[in-house]
Formats: sequence, C-alpha cells, structure tokens
Amino acid sequence: MNRRWLVNRTNPDYIKYLSKAISVSPAFAQVLVSRGIKTPQAINSFLNPHISGISDPFEIDGVKTAVERIKHAADTNETVLIHGDYDADGLTATAIMVHALRASGIDVHYFIPDRIAHGYGFNPAAVKIAKKLGATLIITVDCGITSFDAAFSAKKEGIDVIITDHHEPVVRAEEQQSSRAEGHCATAPLRYLVPEAIAVVNPKLQTHNSKLSTLSGAGLAFKIAQALSMVHGSRFTVHDLLDLVAIGTMADVVPLTGENRILVKEGMKLIHEGRRQGIRTLKSAAGIDKRELRAGLLSFTLIPRINAAGRISDASDVVRLLLSETEGEAEDLSSWLNRLNAERQKIEESVYQKAREALSVMHDERAIVVSGKGWHQGVVGIVASRIAEEFYRPAFVLSIKDGIAKGSGRSIPSFDLCGGLAGCEELLLSFGGHRQAAGVRLKAENIPLFEKAIQRIVETALSKEDLVPSLEIDADVALSEVNHSLIREIAMLEPVGCSNKEPFLAARKLEVVNPRIVGSNHLKMKLKHGAYSMDAIGFDMGTTEVSGAVDAVFTPVLNEYNGSSYLQLSLKALRPSR
Repeated sequence: MNRRWLVNRTNPDYIKYLSKAISVSPAFAQVLVSRGIKTPQAINSFLNPHISGISDPFEIDGVKTAVERIKHAADTNETVLIHGDYDADGLTATAIMVHALRASGIDVHYFIPDRIAHGYGFNPAAVKIAKKLGATLIITVDCGITSFDAAFSAKKEGIDVIITDHHEPVVRAEEQQSSRAEGHCATAPLRYLVPEAIAVVNPKLQTHNSKLSTLSGAGLAFKIAQALSMVHGSRFTVHDLLDLVAIGTMADVVPLTGENRILVKEGMKLIHEGRRQGIRTLKSAAGIDKRELRAGLLSFTLIPRINAAGRISDASDVVRLLLSETEGEAEDLSSWLNRLNAERQKIEESVYQKAREALSVMHDERAIVVSGKGWHQGVVGIVASRIAEEFYRPAFVLSIKDGIAKGSGRSIPSFDLCGGLAGCEELLLSFGGHRQAAGVRLKAENIPLFEKAIQRIVETALSKEDLVPSLEIDADVALSEVNHSLIREIAMLEPVGCSNKEPFLAARKLEVVNPRIVGSNHLKMKLKHGAYSMDAIGFDMGTTEVSGAVDAVFTPVLNEYNGSSYLQLSLKALRPSR
C-alpha cells in the first residue's frame, strides 16, 4: 500500500541551539521536537521520568468516596467481590485490586466474566455470585461505566457498587443531538449518564483535570491502590504493583506519555528483574527470560499469552498466575497459557482467511463490515485489527449465532469509532469502547442496514486523503549521523508505543548494494552514501523493487548475533529518489 511521507522539519538554528543545550545530537533533537517536546525543561522531564512525578490519586473524582467505602469494608469485616474483565488490562487491574484489598485485611474474591457466556461489562451474573458469597460491596475494574442493569440489580439486592472504569461513558441523548448539530466545534463540557453507584471513578468524566484521562484500567486500579496505601500507611508497598500496571497499560494501547510513561518505565524495571513469580515463569515460557526486555516486546510475547485465556478459555486462572507465589503452580499456569496462545493463533488465522475471502471484491468502501456464522468471538477483534491495517479503513468483524451478531471494530487514527457508532445506535443492541476500538452487538438481520449507516457516517467524517496511510518521519538525516551514540539516545525514548512510537528517520539518495531475499520474504542489502555504508533489512519487504538511487525510512537498531553486535537499519519504506 502506498503511503504519504510526512517529514517533520524545524528551524535548523533552533535544532542547533537545542542540541547544545541538552547535549544530544541534532538528529535526536529533531526527533524530540517532532513529538512536541520542544524545550530543555520539557525534554529533561520526558527523558528522565521518575515515580516521584506521579499524581495524587485524590485528584480523580470519586476516589475519596471509593477509598472511604473500602476502608469501611475493612473496618467492619465485609466481604468484597472484584468484578474484572477478560483481557490483559482487565486481568492485571483485577490482580492489582485484589492485592491491595487483601493487604488491607479484606476478605476479597474476584469474578472474571466469560467472553461468550457473559459478554463484556459488569454482568448481572456477578451480583448473584456476590449474594452467594455474602459480599456487601462489588468493585468493578476496567468495566461498568455503561452497565446500568447490573448496577440496578446490585442495588435491589442491597449490595453497594464502586465502578472504576476508563472506557467512554454514555453521553446524554440531548447532548449527543446538540453536539451533532454544532459539529466538532462544540466546546461546552458534555454531560453523561452513569450507573447508580456509591462511587464512579472514571477520569473521562472530568473536564477540569484531563491529564489522567488516558489511564488504562490497570492504571486506574493502581490509583485506587495508591490512595488506599496512603490511607492505610505501610500495610502494602504500592510500588510492587507497577509490573502489573505496565502490562495492562501496554496491552490497552493507551498513550505512553505523562503518567502512563512513568508507570510503564518503572514497571518494566520490575518485570526485567523478575520480581513477581507469575511473570517470571511466563517470561521463561515465552522464551524471553534471557533477552533484554523493552516495552514493545511485551506486545508480542507476554500480552498475547495473557489475552489468549480470555479469548478462547476461562481467564480467571490468569489472575491466579499473576498473584501466585508458588513456583510449581506458576509454571503449570504459564505452560497452559503457552498452549492456549498457540491454539488462539490457529483459530485467528482460520477466521482471518474466511474474512478475507468475504472481502475478495473491494470497491470504494469507506468502512468494512464483514460477518460469518460461528466465527470464534474471541479472535474477531484481532482479525478486525488486521483488516483495518491492511485496507486502512475502519473495520468491523461480526460473528453470527442464533440471529445475533456480536463483534469488534477497529479504526484508523482519523476516525472516532465510538462516536461513529453513536450515530447509528438505533440499529445496535449495545456498543462501547474507545476511539480506536469498540465492541458491538446487533440483530443479524440489521447487518446490511448497519453497514450502510456506518459507511455514510465514515464518508461524511473522512476525505479520500484520510484513507491514505501516512508515514510520519521524525527527522531527515545523513547516513553518517547514524552511529552508536544515536542508538544510545534513541534508547532514552523507552518505553515506546502509542503516542511515543519508535523514531522513523529518512536518508536520501542512497546506493543499494547487493540486495537479496533472506528468510521468509525479508529484503536484505547494504545502503551506501559516499564513504558510509550500513547493513539494512526490511521485514516482509521482499517484493519491494530496488534499483538506482533510493530514499529510505528506517529505525536504527543494534543487532546482536552470536555474541557480537553491529549497527543495522530496520527499514520501514523505500522509494526511488527524486
């Protein structure tokens, strides 16, 4: 797929000033400016995040009330049920909350819904379980903000509810209509409908303090734990929970800036040290216990294994793994997750192939809706993500069973998926999620109407140019600027991920030397400019034509092999030089 190359450029004199002021290379100074970090003070704060920089949890509305209610539960020996979610963010959030409440002396249990049997969200089945346990308080993590029925059911049973969630709340109907009428320029704060509860903790409800609005479910659970530790003193060390926060935050693909950056950076230290028994054995099972662990590696190793249980099995045992202090138990559960992940990969590939067959003829659709009977609900989100990336369109993949279609949507950066779904909610039985990912449920007979409606909404919102992917380049560099010193500077950007991606550099008019295909369709060569040449590899770029002078987009890396290391360019794109 062709991509637009967008190169960030800054006044060269300012780059020279910044380079000298913070003692970094001009290339790295440009990388920092390209991501909006433009002053020596801001750069120092970004490159040196410290746990002391995290915010006061009581800045979040509802935390004070929630903690007071939890403390009352501890003082009066109440039983509490934690209602989690089946994905990696929800599971780590559950483990965080269980740990914090146990350390506070509370009799705590947890409930993880089954993806197929219960679906997403705070489920009324949990109210029955709470009643059976004799629980007088339910605390949701990573869910609940749209669960009106379950909250009402709990109230009827005399069970208090605290909701902690980071998903989009329901906007009042009259607010939606007003917002649509005024377009995207409306600046008045929206009013939301929230379930009736003792406390509702969701930073997205706040207009006066938005800096914590990007917390993951695990991050929000950590803020509750942080507040509890401040109230209960030294009953537990909240810092010990940061490894779980790091996994949940990376899994939920929230921006790795501000507080999230601090939480993940500190948590990665604990993961690297192997402080937690369950994570240590899972690293070993994934074969990464001997590798240098960076945040991005989690997305390809530990997180898919944690998610596998919720996709095709019962995820409750993942919480047991994350809280386990027994080596044998942790090893058994880690091996189980390894096997589940392999099975999940096979199921995913099967559904993907069926979805692609259904898309064999693509016209000028602005959005993709594809459905099939009996497709495994646990993998439709991954398949939707793959299709959205492949076609660069918002994509929905739906599984039909008993006349009901359930599925997931994934978007592209320029389209707000949840906002779009709100525009056709009369066709949906339910929906919820984020700007870039959402779950939907509708009658199968309404799929054609839904497809037309979402097509119309996307067509109104996006231009044809919005549907052409762009390659954002942080800096134009000479090949001679790519050295070990630049590699060390780039490492200071860790953790990289959403809103803090690995840097893309561009070099122009390079000579291609000895291009060849290696492995399974990887393009390997040397790129040369004057006296400088460097090894380069483009994964899955074997079909790329290379002849004459080329421009290259790449990330410089240190490739380690058989005990030695050398500089290499990890190619992202090539094109003929103009």
